[in-house]
Amino acid sequence: MPRMRTVDALVAILEAEGATQVFGVPGAAVNPLYSAFRAHGGIDHVLARHAEAGSHMADGYSRARQGNIGVCVGTSGPGGTDMVTGLYAAWADSVPILCLTGQVPLAKMDKEDFQGVDIVSIAAPVTKWAVTVREPAQIGPIMRRAFHLMRSGRPGPVLIDLPIDVQQVEIEFDPASYRPLPPDRPVLTEAEAAQVVDLIAASHHPLLLLGGGVVIAGAEQVAQELAETLNIPVAATLMASGAIADDHRLAAGLVGIQTARRYANAIFLESDLVIGLGNRWANRHTGDLTVYRQGRRFVHIDIEPTQLGRIFPPDLGLVSDAKAALELILAEVRRRRQQLPDFSDWATQSARHRRQLERKTHFDDVPIKPQRVFEEMNRAFAGRVRYVTTIGLTQIAGAQFINVLTHRGWIDAAQAGPLGWTLPACLGVAKALPDELIVGLSGDYDFQFLIEELAVGAQFHIPYVHVVLNNSYLGLIRQSQRAFDMDYQVQLSFDNVNSPEMNGWGVDHVMVAQGLGCAALRVLKPEDLGPALTQAEAWARDQRLPVVVEVVTERVTNIAMGLSLDKVQEFEPVAASAADAPTSVLPLDL
Repeated sequence: MPRMRTVDALVAILEAEGATQVFGVPGAAVNPLYSAFRAHGGIDHVLARHAEAGSHMADGYSRARQGNIGVCVGTSGPGGTDMVTGLYAAWADSVPILCLTGQVPLAKMDKEDFQGVDIVSIAAPVTKWAVTVREPAQIGPIMRRAFHLMRSGRPGPVLIDLPIDVQQVEIEFDPASYRPLPPDRPVLTEAEAAQVVDLIAASHHPLLLLGGGVVIAGAEQVAQELAETLNIPVAATLMASGAIADDHRLAAGLVGIQTARRYANAIFLESDLVIGLGNRWANRHTGDLTVYRQGRRFVHIDIEPTQLGRIFPPDLGLVSDAKAALELILAEVRRRRQQLPDFSDWATQSARHRRQLERKTHFDDVPIKPQRVFEEMNRAFAGRVRYVTTIGLTQIAGAQFINVLTHRGWIDAAQAGPLGWTLPACLGVAKALPDELIVGLSGDYDFQFLIEELAVGAQFHIPYVHVVLNNSYLGLIRQSQRAFDMDYQVQLSFDNVNSPEMNGWGVDHVMVAQGLGCAALRVLKPEDLGPALTQAEAWARDQRLPVVVEVVTERVTNIAMGLSLDKVQEFEPVAASAADAPTSVLPLDL
């Protein structure tokens, strides 16, 4: 039996499991692990500037492609605690990432040693499993269980804590004998599939509602085939944006009280049967449950049994992997096709709502209205793009206006919504998809949280385009403060003595991005948006680095939202004041 250090066995297992993309920050307590990374050569490591950012990079990497598991590494103490936000974001959205932390020696644990912290207890609530390796020979079983848990049922993150002395102990381990465990995935029965089809047969306006579980399972194509066979509309939650292309004739858009299309809510409210697949009835989707539930029946199919009935009891709750469930339901629909109703009128009615309830996007105002930015992004990037974004008014508005035409084309830390997630997640997505167009979407505050990670993209030649809508405001919080009749501590503007041409706008993101080794340009007029986006894409591809497009937008924009699906407040855009705009123009020829 070969003998090797614990960390060498760990790295061999990473290679066997196909988890060879690592994002991390080295430190004294993980130097043995890093020596194993260096010795084996099969690990691609990206050096983050902040441990939290490393965890978000791993998160983005995992979300980009089915089957990916990103790995993040931090040293003992703050290295681990910095990554807790990343673990929470992954856990909340069912994303498998493996977090490896250094730890003080076993004998010093619980003795307040330097940077010794009980990271397992801290991380336990936001992971599927958190464990300290106390016995070196257990590294094989622990790693096998970790990967099995990350992939089984509802996916999620795992943290493995590695005391520095345990890392260096020699153990007997044969990498050739290691075998990954197949994940556990419950499957619908044929009888249960028949129950679903019975409810469809008894309905007049059935609606498929796709959640993030459909994307995780790679079930988008089967869902589309089911919708086309039945000829019924397909709505989505934010986590499933792009599961059916927004330009598909049966696409009913995003339903919700914030990240939603007007026509999607109208279609939903006219449905009498909602078949939820891999969704969790999140509150930003449902709003007031009385309005949401009234007049319709619900089927809820989810891989995680505890999700069923968690928010409200469905008429039919079933436990299954989304793809397996859809395949069985589709087979039953095809078997009974002649006995099922013709839903053509319902499909036509839904399409009419789409045509009649689109929000306006074409504005020529200066400062630029954000709606125009999204119109130009739709035109410039068409269906060739993977969007990456998280919390904020820019994310909400983007979901309302950007057309997503590809599977996994909208990658969003939706449930946790940590500010700063977008930039490092873009780097993770771009590492997973090096030949695809990756476009980050941020407000100025989200962008500033982990802005130093732009240097990582420059150092490691990770290309993507980051569109930053700069209104010098915490826009979402400013809008919610209207309920308190205040505008307090949400303005980001100040007189920047180093960039007077920004006219009191505050941070000069172009200057910062260039200082971090990236390309950047600023757009002040709507007619310059298209050329700037095209140039940014070309620059990112040619130079293999991040390109920032800062768009100076009007300071105050209220975006449609409400407390229930039938009471979403629409705001009519008003003319902007040219006096609010910065005066400088950055030339487009970089």
